[in-house]
Amino acid sequence: MTLRKRVWIPLVLAAVAAIGFFGVAPGKIEGDMNQIDGKPLIPVSAEARALHAGLQIVDLHSDTLMWKRDLLGTTPRGHEDLVRMQQGNVALQVFSSVTKTPRGQNYDANGADTDNITALVIAQMQPVRTWTSLLERSLWHATKLDRAVAGSEGRLAKVTDEASLDALLAARAGKAVPVGALLSIEGLQDLEGKAGNLDRLYAAGFRMAGLTHFFDNELAGSMHGIAKGGMTPLGRQVMAAMEDRGMIVDIAHCSHQCVSEILAAARRPVVSSHGGVQATCKVNRNLTDEEVRGVARTGGVIGIGYWDGAVCDTDPRAVARAMKHVRDLVGVQHVALGSDYDGATTVRFHAGQLEQVTQALLDAGFTPDEIRAVMGGNALRVIRAGLVPLAQVKAEPPAA
Repeated sequence: MTLRKRVWIPLVLAAVAAIGFFGVAPGKIEGDMNQIDGKPLIPVSAEARALHAGLQIVDLHSDTLMWKRDLLGTTPRGHEDLVRMQQGNVALQVFSSVTKTPRGQNYDANGADTDNITALVIAQMQPVRTWTSLLERSLWHATKLDRAVAGSEGRLAKVTDEASLDALLAARAGKAVPVGALLSIEGLQDLEGKAGNLDRLYAAGFRMAGLTHFFDNELAGSMHGIAKGGMTPLGRQVMAAMEDRGMIVDIAHCSHQCVSEILAAARRPVVSSHGGVQATCKVNRNLTDEEVRGVARTGGVIGIGYWDGAVCDTDPRAVARAMKHVRDLVGVQHVALGSDYDGATTVRFHAGQLEQVTQALLDAGFTPDEIRAVMGGNALRVIRAGLVPLAQVKAEPPAA
């Protein structure tokens, strides 16, 4: 065997192995992490189907952009894509940018010194700039969404302001397309410690953000961090800048001290984009009754999730129980959907099967008007108001 052959054969074998790894591994990882449990669904009545068809459905949180998947296509993996959102009559989906998660991730205590997402972005063959920069990871997610919108032939529309939201709803009158998409951020560690990077994220279309994710960062303590402290001076500066610009503040994953400080400082409605309430599922990431009341005092909404960590089950009836508790405690106007689809979660139903929630709410005694509010009306109210820069709000004359 010549020297040239001895060199080339290992290189070819390495290339084949690399193609196999990069081609198969991302899908295998995603398939393992985003599952549907396959347990029986609730029978859906004709009443629920008819009501569901007339809803404007808004989901405050999914992590679909994290994965290497065609958002416009159909895939057996995960929980949602454009086809399933259309089947489920989704009007507006909030897509979150996940930039860093710790190894051994858990709800109790995580350090910030490890990161699962780096290996994922390399395996997915994302641009090299995303391998080491959390900011670039979020900007890449925005680019992915922009490309999907551009290639959707009008079936997917990006929402960044009141005008684009109103245009979306007008275009949907009497039909299920287009589906709206609004960008959010799961943990502002992607600012990389620089408040000025908020400008770049805003310019890319991000209009909602949580200060923390699964670990304490430069802005605040996480419910799942080590210190679990409150907001830092940088966190307070960034929160004020978000409110000024028209970016909605999300308290999901913040420590109890962080939540308390955000609610005390809030000048605008805040959201808890995805999670549950401790009254029906006593998990540390879920909101206490006092925190639920605090969100309500700001005029905000609480997005209830569909997975075990949010409602202690995957049954849609458990989702309805959590929603009923919030309704009974502070009023139905503060209840919303927060699926956490494609967020390394196991759920009972995918985005094309959202009639499950409508049926569960009917079974729990919610009226059709209450269901319209829960399934999207409340979230639309908060999002529409939250997208307006604060200076513009103050400049507007009070209603007669």
